[in-house]
Amino acid sequence: MGGRAVGRALGCGVLALAATLPATGLAVADEAATAPATLTLVTLQGAGTAAGRADASDLLARQDAVLASIGVGEPTYRWTTALNGFAAPLTDAQLHELDDQPGVVAIEADQVRPLAGRTSFAAVRGAAGSPRLKGGAGVVIGVVDSGIAPGSPAFAAVPGLGASPRDFAGECVEGEGWSVEECTRKVVGARWFVNGFGADRIRSSETLSALDDLGHGTQVASVAAGNAGVTVRVDDRDAGQFGGVAPQARVAAYKACWGAPDPSGDGCSTADVVSAVDAAVADRVDVLSLALAGGEGIDTLQRALLGAAEADIVVVGAAGNAAGSAYAAHAGPWVTTVGAAVGRMSRGRITLPGGRTWTGGGRPVAVAGRLVLAGDAAAPGATRTAAAQCRPGALDTRQVADRIVVCRRGGIGRIDKSDAVALAGGRAMVLVNRRPGAVSADLHAVPTVHLAATAGRELTRWAARHPDTRVRMTRVGGDPGTRRTAPWSAAGDPRGAALKPDAVADGDAVLGALPDSTGRGWGVFNGSSAATAHASGLAALVRSAHPDYSAAVVRSLVVTAARRVPGSSALQQGSGALPGRAPTAHLALDVAPGAWRRALRTHSLADLNTSSLLLSARQRTAVRTLTNIGTRPEYFSVTARGFTSHQVRVQPLAVRLAPGESARFTITVSGPSTPGRLDDGELVWLGARGGVTRVPVALTR
Repeated sequence: MGGRAVGRALGCGVLALAATLPATGLAVADEAATAPATLTLVTLQGAGTAAGRADASDLLARQDAVLASIGVGEPTYRWTTALNGFAAPLTDAQLHELDDQPGVVAIEADQVRPLAGRTSFAAVRGAAGSPRLKGGAGVVIGVVDSGIAPGSPAFAAVPGLGASPRDFAGECVEGEGWSVEECTRKVVGARWFVNGFGADRIRSSETLSALDDLGHGTQVASVAAGNAGVTVRVDDRDAGQFGGVAPQARVAAYKACWGAPDPSGDGCSTADVVSAVDAAVADRVDVLSLALAGGEGIDTLQRALLGAAEADIVVVGAAGNAAGSAYAAHAGPWVTTVGAAVGRMSRGRITLPGGRTWTGGGRPVAVAGRLVLAGDAAAPGATRTAAAQCRPGALDTRQVADRIVVCRRGGIGRIDKSDAVALAGGRAMVLVNRRPGAVSADLHAVPTVHLAATAGRELTRWAARHPDTRVRMTRVGGDPGTRRTAPWSAAGDPRGAALKPDAVADGDAVLGALPDSTGRGWGVFNGSSAATAHASGLAALVRSAHPDYSAAVVRSLVVTAARRVPGSSALQQGSGALPGRAPTAHLALDVAPGAWRRALRTHSLADLNTSSLLLSARQRTAVRTLTNIGTRPEYFSVTARGFTSHQVRVQPLAVRLAPGESARFTITVSGPSTPGRLDDGELVWLGARGGVTRVPVALTR
C-alpha cells in the first residue's frame, strides 16, 4: 500500500526493479523467499471484453497461465471487462519471473490515491440557489468514490425521475448497514471494494458496504445528479433549494475510497479503483466519474478507463489539487480531465421603489422589506459604531425585526454580521464596504448582498434620506468572466501526449449533501472533485437529450462549450470554464472507439481527433476532423486567436456541412521555437445557427 510504481512500458523487455533489489545485485534465493510481498497490478496483452474482441473465459485462462508460471494461486482481484489483468501480492522473486512471461503489458505496485476534494461545514450559512428542475433522465452516472448516503433527500426516489435506464445491469450488494432495499429508482446500484486498501486498515467508523462515512462520495454524487427542489436545512434553518446538475439522472455507487485511522491516510487503493471501474463497465453505466487524483502517464487505471471509453462510456476524472508538485491526473486522452476554477461569483441585486438598482456579491433568495441602517438601530448600551458593524448584541431587535439591515464592513467577520442580524430578527442584510476592496458571495445566515464601497455609500445616503422604505433583494446570474483557475488546481504536462486538463469548473464552496453520520446533512466542498461532479452532470444532460450520440461526441460537446478563463494558460484550464447548462453547438470532434487503443499501441496519441491540440517544436502542422451533428445543413467559420508569438493558420476557414457530414481542417504553426516557452490560444468555430465550438491549442516550443 502506498508503494512505488515499478511499471513497464510497451515494448520494453526489462522490468525496472532497481529500487526493490539490493544494491549488490540480484537477491539470493533465501532472501527472496522471505521478502514481503507487495500488492501488484498486472495488465496482460489484449483488451477486456468491453472492446468486443475477447471472451471472458479466454482472458481468465491466460491469467491462470501467468499466475501458475510464477507460483501464485487465486489473486486479490481479476479484471476481464475494462481490461485484462489481475492484482496479487508478489515477492521480488515472483516479479523477476513475471518479467520473463510473454504478453505482460504493464506491472505497477499498488498505491493509495488521494481524493480530490475537502469538505467544510462552517460555511453553509445561506441560500443554496435556484436548481435546474429537469435533465438527465434515463442516464446512470457511476461514481467511484467513498460511497453514498442513500437516506439523503438528494437521493430519494421521488416522482418525476422520468425514463428508467434501459441498459444498466448493476447490482445492489449488501454489507454493513446496507440492504438491497437501499437501492431505489434513484440509487440503482451499489458495490464496494476494500481488498486493496485492506479491511484491517480502515478506521473504526467505516462500514464494509457502499455506505458513505467520509462524505466525499455523497457530495460528488449529489452535485452531479442530486434531486431538484430539495430543501436545505442547516442548524435548524432553511437555506434555500438544492438540485444537482442532472437531477433526473440515476446514481450507481462504487465505493473504493476509505477512511484510515489517521485521516492523512484516507484514500483509494488503485487496485480497488480499477476493480470498481471494471465493475462499472460491466454494469454498463453511461457516465463514469472519478473525483480522485494521483497516478502518472498511462498507468493501469488509465488502461482500465480506456476500456470504459471503448464501451462507449463518458469518463470524467479530477485533475487533482497539487499544482506545482504533480501534473494533472488522468493523462489518457479518452478521459475528460477537469480542473478547478474559483471566483465565479453569485450576484445579488437591491432594487429601489423607483427602479434604481445596485448589484454585488450574494446568494439571496427573493425577499422584500423595509430598509434600516444598522447604526440607527443600536441596542441600549451599544455604541453606534458597534451597531453599524452589526456586532453580536449591538442591534435593537425592536428596530431590526423583519427589516433588511444595512451593515458596515469591519470589526468582525462577514458571516458573523449576518448571524447577528439573524439573532436580532432581521429579514436580510446588505453588507457595504467602507473602502475599495473585493465583495463576496458568502453563504450567510440571512439573505445577503455585499456591495462595493461606491455602491454602498450611494445606498447608505439614499437610506438616510428615505428611512423605512421598502426595497427588493433578488439573485442574478453570476458572471462567468469573474472566474479564475484555482492556483492549487494541477496543470497539464507540457510534454504529455494530450492537452490536460480538458477544462475547468467551479471548485470552491460548492454545496453538496452529506451523510447523517457527519452530523450535518449539507456541507460545501472545494477541489477539482467538485468540478468533476459538475462535468459529469453536464455529460449526463447531453446523453439524456441525445442518446444516439457516442461518448466521444458527448465529451467533445461538453469541453468545446467552455469559455476561456482570463489569466490562465491552456495547460492550466484546457478549453476553459465549463458552462452551467447543456451545450447547444452542432459541431463535434469524434473518435472511433477502436482508435484509442490503436494510437496507444503505435505511440501516436497526439494524432487522435481530440478536441484540443498540444504541439511541440517538432510539429508544425496538425489535422482534425469536424462533424455536423445537427439536423440541418450549416455553415461554420473559424478564427484563431490568443496567440502572442506564433502565427496559427487554419485551412479551410469555412465549411458547409450537411447533417452527419464531416470535414478535415489543417492547423499550421509558424514562428520561433524557444525551448521552455509556452504560447497558447484557441480556434473558435462559429455556426450560422449560433453555436460556438472552442478548440484550445498549446504550443510548447
